Amino acid sequence: MSNPLAKPHSVDGWLAYIEALHPKSIAMGLERVSIVAQRLALFQVNPRPTIITVAGTNGKGSSCAMLEHIYTAAGFRVGCYTSPHLLRYQERVRVNRQEISDQDLCLAFSAVEMARQEVELTYFEMGTLAAVWHFAQQALDVLVLEVGLGGRLDAVNIFDADCAIVTNIDLDHMEYLGDTREKIGLEKAGVYRAQQIAICGDRTPPQSLLDYAVSIGARVHCIQHAFEVQGHSAGWSYRDSNGTLNIPPLSLTGVFQQDNAASVIYAIRALRTQLPVPDTVIVDILPHVQLQGRFQYLQRNPDVIVDVAHNPQAALSLVDNLNEIKKTMSKSGKLIAVFAMLADKDIDAVVQILKRTIDIWHVAEINHPRAASLHQLSDTLKNGQVNGIVHTHLTVAAALQGGV
Repeated sequence: MSNPLAKPHSVDGWLAYIEALHPKSIAMGLERVSIVAQRLALFQVNPRPTIITVAGTNGKGSSCAMLEHIYTAAGFRVGCYTSPHLLRYQERVRVNRQEISDQDLCLAFSAVEMARQEVELTYFEMGTLAAVWHFAQQALDVLVLEVGLGGRLDAVNIFDADCAIVTNIDLDHMEYLGDTREKIGLEKAGVYRAQQIAICGDRTPPQSLLDYAVSIGARVHCIQHAFEVQGHSAGWSYRDSNGTLNIPPLSLTGVFQQDNAASVIYAIRALRTQLPVPDTVIVDILPHVQLQGRFQYLQRNPDVIVDVAHNPQAALSLVDNLNEIKKTMSKSGKLIAVFAMLADKDIDAVVQILKRTIDIWHVAEINHPRAASLHQLSDTLKNGQVNGIVHTHLTVAAALQGGV
């Protein structure tokens, strides 16, 4: 039972409080979060904004950022909920690209706390309900919601999307979603809705995803079928039944970002009846969209790049980007990695993918309850027979200082 006398009065206080609400950091299922959502009357928002849900193994944050930037530039009021955050929790909840204020975030947590009563909610569930409660106060036109884990049983999936995008499917969170692409694809397909727009940006989608979409009567549209992408020297082109767009190179690095952008374009064009966006806005805005932590340059000379790759598919994309940099380096140049991961990620697979690209490793343990220990990371590198020299550090800051 919640205790109103014990309610925190600061963002840090609330975050510490909600971390302790549920014995597990991840607890799949929609029953608990649906009960509290109904108490908050989140389904009775009138008029309800158009909802776009974004699921997938990688590319969710990038796709959400593209949608957020384009709809805001087109003059709509846009709410965007993403996770995780990099520096501040407030990054997760934005209206017209502006982070929620401390006061409004505390107010939202307080509203959810009053409504939940005896219901135990996880950190993510509490945060999802708080974000959408805040959005419900804002008279928004469009709501962009990033799925946290999977799709079918993720808290975000209690909201029926007018359009759902699955960016791609690969192996991650296998203890919750299954150990094959077919099993994971079915979980992610759970965000699709009958008679609504269902987009898949994976070039080889699992049959389970396609079968599920057809079985519920979703209007499924896949990349290289309903819409196509083609790269060329001046950028890249997008084409669907509404015509072709020629788009300059994206600021977001990686060929896969063109596929993410293509899914976003298809979604925006498909929703034009309720959210009209001119093609000129799409072409003007997409090349300038940036996102923290996605092959992001922090400085030059020496180049310092940060990337949040945390599964095999993301690691492969990171290697592609690093190899492009290697082509411009002198023979004496070295690629130095400051490396840390969460313990529940596939560290072995990521190391195997990176090991021939990285010349020197600086390993550290991050300050997180789910962090892989320094011992675990070091053993994985040793057992993986990495080519480069390995240094260990007590903190990421020390590892970065040692690397630069």
